[in-house]
Amino acid sequence: MSLEAVSSEMGAAPIKNFPKVNIFGVPISKMNMKQTVSYLTDAIENRLPQHVITANPIMVMSAVEDRNYLAMMKQAELIVPDGTGVVWAAGYVGEPVAERVTGFDLVHELMRIGDRLNWKVYMLGTSTEMIEAAASKLKDMYPGIQIVGCRNGYFKEEQDAEVIQDIVHAAPDLLLVGRSSATQEPWIAKYKHQLQVPVMMGVGGSFDVLAGKLKRAPVLFQKLRLEWFYRLLQEPWRYKRMLTLPKFAVKVIREKEKVTKP
Repeated sequence: MSLEAVSSEMGAAPIKNFPKVNIFGVPISKMNMKQTVSYLTDAIENRLPQHVITANPIMVMSAVEDRNYLAMMKQAELIVPDGTGVVWAAGYVGEPVAERVTGFDLVHELMRIGDRLNWKVYMLGTSTEMIEAAASKLKDMYPGIQIVGCRNGYFKEEQDAEVIQDIVHAAPDLLLVGRSSATQEPWIAKYKHQLQVPVMMGVGGSFDVLAGKLKRAPVLFQKLRLEWFYRLLQEPWRYKRMLTLPKFAVKVIREKEKVTKP
């Protein structure tokens, strides 16, 4: 999957010619991991800004309940099916995606390529201690990448200009933002045209996993599609957010004929 059909205008986004399925108005990519990585590699090589969203049912339900959030998601260049619930919903309505593409795995696949091509990475999010530990871990795993920026995610709106200036000055190939989904995606969407980073991706709690604060679900939990439960065991305070998962499933079942309408 390449970006052959691109605008000749400097900085324009590529034509979105990859297959998608609409889940309650949210356009989810049907590409597999290999195609997704190829697509984003081409974006980096061509310096074409891409807002990449790793979608789960909670985010889709946020889009259902908030028109502004839905509009923001529709403006993203690429939305991958991160959550197992999203993958299930696509299959349930007869529009299956190729496979689940998790944000955590996508980061590592991109880092493997970046390791060879010396890509520049800027990391923004979580606490100073965690972001520095995550950056150190990534650098140990992929010594060929360049960590050109590393900043905690606890800053106020009036500090946005300072953060943007620092990112623009660093000129990274990838910007990884680890804040809450309610914060990171709107922030990227708001400033992506100023940032002009080829790949801008919200990674949620991935930095905390890299830093060792949280553990990723064991393979068995992943195969059983119970990563959400493992996360809940580590962070029980998330139980209210998790209640959205059955609400999403019920909505898909009840409104099966409406799910894929734009």
